[in-house]
Amino acid sequence: MNTRSGQCHCGAVRFTVAPSEGFNSIRRCTCSYCRMRGAVVVMAEMGGIELLQGEEVLTSYRFHTGAAQHFFCSRCGIYTHHQRRSDQRLYAVNVACLDGISPFDFAEVPVMDGINHTSDTGKPTRRAGTLRFIPAS
Repeated sequence: MNTRSGQCHCGAVRFTVAPSEGFNSIRRCTCSYCRMRGAVVVMAEMGGIELLQGEEVLTSYRFHTGAAQHFFCSRCGIYTHHQRRSDQRLYAVNVACLDGISPFDFAEVPVMDGINHTSDTGKPTRRAGTLRFIPAS
């Protein structure tokens, strides 16, 4: 497993993460919170993310059902990761927090339909579309 180091913007929160499928699990989501946050995430299994420092400055936010817990630095406000609602054994990690990685490194990012969440509809997760980044020449 390829372990990556990461941190929030101010460096108060530092962590390592072992993405469960490398970067094959990158995605965005259309739910109200993710739409506003705009982060590209990668999945890590429980135990695949280790906080090295700053646990005391992490704060969390829950909404709707309260099942998903979104973590961010209370000093700089950067979202670092969240425990997923649909599978609480998985964490989604903000790729922009990973050292040497940018959301713009990915030409295409799948966008999942979080508005019609599988936990609400009982149907499989649906792909809502694809986010594309085309660098200027």
